[in-house]
Amino acid sequence: MPPDVVDAATRSRMMAAIKGRDTKPEMTVRRGLHRRGFRFRLHDRALPGRPDLIFPRHRAVIFVHGCFWHGHDCPFFRWPKSRPEFWRAKIGANIERDRAARTALKAVDWRVLTVWECAFRGKSPEQGEAALDGAAAWLSGSSGEAEIRGNDSGAG
Repeated sequence: MPPDVVDAATRSRMMAAIKGRDTKPEMTVRRGLHRRGFRFRLHDRALPGRPDLIFPRHRAVIFVHGCFWHGHDCPFFRWPKSRPEFWRAKIGANIERDRAARTALKAVDWRVLTVWECAFRGKSPEQGEAALDGAAAWLSGSSGEAEIRGNDSGAG
């Protein structure tokens, strides 16, 4: 296993600086849906999993997940080469926590949409707009659980 390119203290500082809310993909979803006329609350602690966006009027929530932190099966996710046991346990626990939150929300009649970071990572801005249009259509509809993912080729 190759050594890390930075020392442990620097890596720790870098990892600690990663935000859990108000991320770039989350802000993109928030701005895009607000622009489309949807109003929402943020990070309600009373709901399982503390969803990123809550739409009480539609009885719907949206989780905006980063592909790395939530172990998405897309071209943007790769298992780290250093400390593989740690990362498999950490990301595995995130995946299980996500599953439990979705199940708990559905049990109390909330609709759940997961929007993946890769939906906004591409070469064309139309890809991101299409993801936002999909989220808006889902909110206006009645389907229970859905997800919006990026172009699986990774090219956009």
